[in-house]
Amino acid sequence: MPTTPIKLAVIVGSTREGRFAPVVANWFTGHARQRDDVIVDVIDLAEHRLPVVLPTFGADLATEDAEALAAVSVRLSDADAFAVVTPEYNHSFPASLKNLIDWHHQQWHAKPVGFVSYGGLAGGLRAVEHLRQVFAELHAVTVRDTVSFHGAWTRFDPDGHPNDPEGCAGAAKTMLDQLTWWARVLRDAKAVTPYHA
Repeated sequence: MPTTPIKLAVIVGSTREGRFAPVVANWFTGHARQRDDVIVDVIDLAEHRLPVVLPTFGADLATEDAEALAAVSVRLSDADAFAVVTPEYNHSFPASLKNLIDWHHQQWHAKPVGFVSYGGLAGGLRAVEHLRQVFAELHAVTVRDTVSFHGAWTRFDPDGHPNDPEGCAGAAKTMLDQLTWWARVLRDAKAVTPYHA
């Protein structure tokens, strides 16, 4: 039975100069775009200068900040599921990613979140564990399986292709299968009964 494809927002969480994030994100989005059941929207936080300071109580955001926020907010609202591409900084995830998350609330409600992490020995998994707690607070469902690159800088060739394409492709398929299952189930459920946090 044909179903409407899942709208998957791939969030690229690192904004640092010289970041490795585009290599990992480009590989993952290329893999996701091969699926017939997924429409990919890449939200690269380096391309969106979100405000970092809340306005004083009762004050409005500056026009430029409000526009930057609105441009991202509508894309998060439209998404059925999220894949977060994150490095691990000091045993956790980047401030730019926390800033994006904290500016939004209902956009995450009753939607699944998967993780593509990278780093040194831990492969970004400590960042993922912190993100699971944050997304639980936002009424999101995190999927169990992740895609993780340990020693990420040695895992890709100069053209951005993984040295172990079968292993990471298998991990990506498992995670995307879980994401799309949850996204369909939750999307259908919300169509019948709206979710209230």
